[in-house]
Amino acid sequence: MSLVDVNDLTVAFGSLRAVDGLSFSLARGAALALVGESGSGKSTVASALLGLHRGTGAVVGGSVRVTGTDVLTASDEELRRLRGARAAMVFQDPLSSLDPYYAIGDQIAEVHRVHTRVSRRAARARAVRVLERVGIPDAARRSRSRPHEFSGGMRQRALIAMALACEPDLLIADEPTTALDVTVQAQILDLLHALREETGMGLLLVTHDVGVAAESVDDVLVMRHGRLVEQGPAGTVLTTPAHAYTRELLAAVPRVDVHREAVDHEAVGQEAVDHEAVGQEAVVGSAESADSRLPGDQGRGREHDQDQGSRAAVPGAVAKAVSAGSSELAPDAVAEAAEVVLEARGLRREFGRGKRAFAAVDGVSLTVRRGETLGVVGESGSGKTTLGRMLVGLLQPTEGEVRYRGRAQAGVDPSVQMVFQDPVSSLNPRRSVGESIADPLRARGEKDEARIRGRVTELLERVGLEAAHYDRYPHEFSGGQRQRVGIARALAADPRVIVCDEPVSALDVTTQAQVVALLGELQRELGIALVFVAHDLAVVRQVSDRVVVMRRGRVVEEGPADEVYGSPRDPYTRQLLAAVPALDPAVAARRREQRRSEQRREPALA
Repeated sequence: MSLVDVNDLTVAFGSLRAVDGLSFSLARGAALALVGESGSGKSTVASALLGLHRGTGAVVGGSVRVTGTDVLTASDEELRRLRGARAAMVFQDPLSSLDPYYAIGDQIAEVHRVHTRVSRRAARARAVRVLERVGIPDAARRSRSRPHEFSGGMRQRALIAMALACEPDLLIADEPTTALDVTVQAQILDLLHALREETGMGLLLVTHDVGVAAESVDDVLVMRHGRLVEQGPAGTVLTTPAHAYTRELLAAVPRVDVHREAVDHEAVGQEAVDHEAVGQEAVVGSAESADSRLPGDQGRGREHDQDQGSRAAVPGAVAKAVSAGSSELAPDAVAEAAEVVLEARGLRREFGRGKRAFAAVDGVSLTVRRGETLGVVGESGSGKTTLGRMLVGLLQPTEGEVRYRGRAQAGVDPSVQMVFQDPVSSLNPRRSVGESIADPLRARGEKDEARIRGRVTELLERVGLEAAHYDRYPHEFSGGQRQRVGIARALAADPRVIVCDEPVSALDVTTQAQVVALLGELQRELGIALVFVAHDLAVVRQVSDRVVVMRRGRVVEEGPADEVYGSPRDPYTRQLLAAVPALDPAVAARRREQRRSEQRREPALA
């Protein structure tokens, strides 16, 4: 008998059918990935396996059997015995899944006691053992820590430990590596694979990251709009997909071995001429659908148009050519491209006092030239975000200085804007998105409400939204749309530099590709310099002219993107690149074995 049997599953929320006639099975010890974009119904299916829709108003139909239990007809007591004991779930956000008040070990012990009726001491001992098993160092001591004292990767390990407390037959992992850096992601995926080998449990992995699926499972099921699109062995689906939608998903995945597409200098220069002549920006081709292409930016002053046109003439590729010493560029183009718009000198930022003081950023110097993209990569805790906030002026450095166009920066400069990682928390839920975008306009003294609304409407259309979206609130938008709102708000101040802090980390691959394409379009049209902060090395390769690699607050490697990715000098950079998921399951398996061999060698060397 299969571990999981789903037949003609439907889940409806009012008139919306989130899952529509889905059928699949999972054998004992096997691993299956549900892959698709946001809104495809993946997480809804995972919740249905444990009966989590009961009492929510959702209408669930079909048949769902998990470890022999008919989930749709089971009593509440039967579901309690199923959840945690025979089937356990690891949720996407560990911080919201763990109680902030109780110690990690106590929470794991409680799950064990509920299902096994053992003593408190035995449950605590079990909690320490499973924490050790998932790789938490000094587990006995750390079991007394609270969730906020763990890093993101450690919290995810703690959730997996909680799921393992009762040795379940099935582990459901819902986006377990979203927003984790590549090395921690590789560790979590290796852990899941090792646990499957040791315990023989089945794994249902829910993910929008095709690379994560390739690293972890035997079979892949691709979903779209609540329906099955394609299903089969991971090696077949991910290397020779039969369905066009699967091919689209794979094509949208950024890759570290693909060079950034060169920008046609003459075409961009001609675009600037056309822009100046007709008073509107030309639309650069997009990876998005035709109905989301950016419309012309009409109704703006002649002086502003000329300024934007001249800025568009120096794309990131020109800056790259300058750094490479190209002799083919005209002298005036070289001078323009060499213009440094943002410079950091010896930045250091300390947090805490006395013996507890530590440097999040330590001695970082860098330059950003007009029209180029500087990528900043590193693991969580490397100091990337702290550096980005200092560049914008949201944090003041303990030592060093930030200079904008040759002058020292004092506080926040409207010419340097930021796009934040989480658009939900950076937008006021009680204000319409139009009002949020209008804030920079009002901050610089604009009082004419008609002009403000007109400018905001232009910005909404420029980032692929609609004028009617002005009066909508953040919760009415998808994640990708909210990030577009954040970009529109940054553009409202007419910046020369935009610092993007993990702008696509929580988005599915197709939405991620659309946002990256939008940033590229805006950069080509306006000549804006971008500082792209991310832990995803593949995305950074796709967008960057130059790359800075950070570790523990310091820069360990810097150079043109092709050089850093093609022939990295620092061992840490090579380690980061080796941890990037591979789309080919065979390659993923070889890398996993290589990491295991290195881990076995490390204790021996120590």
